[in-house]
Amino acid sequence: MVLKRFAELSTPLVADACVRVGVVPRAAPVGVSAVVAGSRVAGRVLPVRHYGSVDVFLEAYGAAGPGDVVVIDNGGRTDEACIGDLAVLEARAAGAAGVVVWGLHRDTPELVEIGLPVFSYGSLPLGPLRLDGRESEALRSAKFGPHVVSTADVVFADADGVLFVPGERVEEVLEAAAGIARTERAQAERIRSGDTLRRQTAFDEYLERRAADPGYSFRQHLRRVGGAIEE
Repeated sequence: MVLKRFAELSTPLVADACVRVGVVPRAAPVGVSAVVAGSRVAGRVLPVRHYGSVDVFLEAYGAAGPGDVVVIDNGGRTDEACIGDLAVLEARAAGAAGVVVWGLHRDTPELVEIGLPVFSYGSLPLGPLRLDGRESEALRSAKFGPHVVSTADVVFADADGVLFVPGERVEEVLEAAAGIARTERAQAERIRSGDTLRRQTAFDEYLERRAADPGYSFRQHLRRVGGAIEE
């Protein structure tokens, strides 16, 4: 299960792994955070576009698989909250592992009590006062900032933000992320023991080589010496 494998990782590690294996990282616009600090979630995207009524959520939940993460496209609106306690309770009843919203939520105390991970751009007491026409893509894909995601994608969310990865590359990305994590943990322990990061990465050697070859990048150097602080 993706969530179980993500338990020892983080979105920064997943992002670095994407770079390492050649997957373009797709991060949610800055500002998204968990309703309950410390929450984290990962799973297949269950996309849904909001038009002002909760019915589209209820329809989307009918296609939910265990561990799916509901990704709601509310256009990043800041004039209404599109998700609240009843919709989140129903998501949990449908087997969803969490909810990620490109927009706002409400009913914060109730969401805290429910405990299902919910990520949004903040809270607002006002619910929708509109009812827009529904698009044919309403349950097929969702926009999240500049990105369009679907059930072909996996979403990762934690204290650092939200990241989307193509489902077909997830295993490769997670394997690379785990390797980067092992390297970084070992480097951190060595720093705590007095072995500086500059020494570990042969930084003086890098500076000498860069002086002779201005095109030699620190990233190239890290790959050569086995560091993992940039990707």
